[in-house]
Amino acid sequence: MSDDEPNHAGEAHSGGVGQRLNWLRAGVLGANDGIVSVASLVVGVAGATTDTPALLVAGVAGLVGGAISMALGEYVSVSSQRDSERALIEKETRELREMPEEELDELTSLYRARGLTDATARQVAVELTAHDALAAHLEVELHIDQDDLVSPWQAALSSAVAFTLGALLPLLTILLLPANLKTPLTFVAVLVALAITGTVSAQLGGSGKVRATLRLVIGGGLALVVTWAIGTLLGTTGVV
Repeated sequence: MSDDEPNHAGEAHSGGVGQRLNWLRAGVLGANDGIVSVASLVVGVAGATTDTPALLVAGVAGLVGGAISMALGEYVSVSSQRDSERALIEKETRELREMPEEELDELTSLYRARGLTDATARQVAVELTAHDALAAHLEVELHIDQDDLVSPWQAALSSAVAFTLGALLPLLTILLLPANLKTPLTFVAVLVALAITGTVSAQLGGSGKVRATLRLVIGGGLALVVTWAIGTLLGTTGVV
């Protein structure tokens, strides 16, 4: 398998494992957003002025506002997903209570569609229904683990913390380096960080590492160039 081919090793465990990794994926995305958005902001300001207080105010404002926005967005998104999962669980519970025979037939057909013979599919459906009918239907029919639903608070916190950590890299780089090195070394630090987070994100998502990393690095680089150019232009013309 080449480095750019998708990794399908974990697809067989996409249920509970995928749910538990949700917060980690949110964290990686938060870090990427923190790096790119705050880096673009401070580099744009640095294009207009090397005044440290101005860079600090812009960077901190971008960090705080971005972290809150990421947390709220992730919380709303995951809450909606969790509400949908709970509604499906309630619906399946009601159907099992009101029409158990129809649900048994449905479970049998689902296993038959997976390649089992009629007799084997029926036997599996009967035994699983006797053990835990709701869990069997949720797993096979809806791909839900009722004991492993996503947590909106966990996803929101992970996203906010990751955004903050990602944002600190360009902010500290632009503040602590000498004036003549601020912009170029911030570019380098940001692109290296994006390459790392892009690789981690691809690994978690099971996608091609090279392609995913290049997308982040090229996109982040373009954002930095554009904002720096705008800041330089505005600073040169005396607008700021």
